[in-house]
Amino acid sequence: MTRTLKEATVKKYYYQTHQHLKQHLYDFVSAYNFAKRLKTLKGLTSHEYIVKKWQIQPQKFTINPFQHTAGLYN
Repeated sequence: MTRTLKEATVKKYYYQTHQHLKQHLYDFVSAYNFAKRLKTLKGLTSHEYIVKKWQIQPQKFTINPFQHTAGLYN
């Protein structure tokens, strides 16, 4: 992941301030972690796994997981 972070942040962008770099890095890591498919979840992202479980057993959830989607444009 270190190489991925370096390629996406250091080599392609120039930052005016340290705060701008920190914000972009936070956004990138959030998007990366949201989209990462996990072997332990049989190839699903964490959000896809939660939605799948919600569809099978909705009584275990107090809220609709679709309303709490993580990501940059929510």
